[in-house]
Amino acid sequence: MQGVTLWPMRLTIPGVFATISVESVPLSPENRLAFMKKFDKYLAPCSYIDWEHSLVKRKAQQLSQGVRDPTDIAKACFRYVRDEIKHSNDFQLNPVTCKASEVLEFNTGYCYAKSHLLAALLRANGIPAGLCYQRLMIENSTPPFCLHGLNAVHLPSVGWYRIDARGNKDGVEADFIPPTERLAFPITVKGEADLLEIWAEPIPPVLGVLTSCKTYREVAENLPDIELL
Repeated sequence: MQGVTLWPMRLTIPGVFATISVESVPLSPENRLAFMKKFDKYLAPCSYIDWEHSLVKRKAQQLSQGVRDPTDIAKACFRYVRDEIKHSNDFQLNPVTCKASEVLEFNTGYCYAKSHLLAALLRANGIPAGLCYQRLMIENSTPPFCLHGLNAVHLPSVGWYRIDARGNKDGVEADFIPPTERLAFPITVKGEADLLEIWAEPIPPVLGVLTSCKTYREVAENLPDIELL
């Protein structure tokens, strides 16, 4: 962006609880509008990232109370979902949740559902957030594979930054230490992959499993997967 005048900007989204500080935005009105529009889908509610639900809005407000820096708010949201929401399979918990509000109500979810809640809490605080996926071995170093759900959050000083709130346990130590990524699972063998897309909404294979399975065990037996091209 050499030769372009830059301006500091504070972007306020109606109905959310925090204000994003965004630096180094081009001065021209056209570029200002383009910048704001490119984050629209990562701030919007949807059926499964239902941040306008009263439970989600209340928790988002609690997590950002007294805090103005978006990175600090994002960290608080991440640690809440990572540490306080129980991974359904780790703790053998029902029901199967999918919507962010369901995850919050029942305090449990698979990695995919927990990522829906984290995206909702971030968006409710005016912080652009999306969904990411990895393809991983289910066990050891042999097939089958499954998808693993995590998030990307847009931080003013970093840009897009991936975070994984599935919940720590022995051998899993995910954290929020931007700009360094510390995800739950590394890619180690052929067939595993980091999928590069940042999705605004959950993808169909994930929704198909979470909305059709009735118990955590049924989900574990039918984990979603996709073919790599």
